Amino acid sequence: MNTDHPNDKRLDAVTPQCVVALTWTLTDTLGEELDVLDDPVEFLIGGQDLFEKIEQALQGHGRGASVAVHLEPEEAFGDFNDQLIFLEKRALFPAELEEGMTLEGHALPAGSNPDAPRDALYTVTEIYPDHVVLDGNHPLAGIALRLKLKVEGVREATEEEIGRGTAGTGFFRIAPLHEQGDGGNSLH
Repeated sequence: MNTDHPNDKRLDAVTPQCVVALTWTLTDTLGEELDVLDDPVEFLIGGQDLFEKIEQALQGHGRGASVAVHLEPEEAFGDFNDQLIFLEKRALFPAELEEGMTLEGHALPAGSNPDAPRDALYTVTEIYPDHVVLDGNHPLAGIALRLKLKVEGVREATEEEIGRGTAGTGFFRIAPLHEQGDGGNSLH
């Protein structure tokens, strides 16, 4: 990814409101790789793109810096909430439903549990002959994370990015597609 931006004004270091281009390796506390980002992606510092602890760790670092961050669940995707697990009738869902698929809460079929929050993103975790298990937790909820970041570039944020509160990347805010605009519902 080209980290140049129209009207690009490079900065020497991460400041409270700028755009930082990052690569990373994300692991759990046992060292198992959960995600690797080899191509730089831009994130707005001071917006909603990154967790606060990551933003704090990046402050003052410039291009080429490596930063390690440890995130407890409450600093990342939250604790696992068993109240977000729902058993639904298999007959409500299409035959092509597969484990691992994600469903937006507002698009759950008629007849689904009315207590299932409609603003959540659900992962199909198990399929049985008579029912389907839907999990509204973030896939990384309840997991302490280690993040090895590399700063690939730093530039001033545009007024548009500041106004939107994002550089357009929502890695650390997985939300239903209708809330994401141009983003996706994957980890990156």
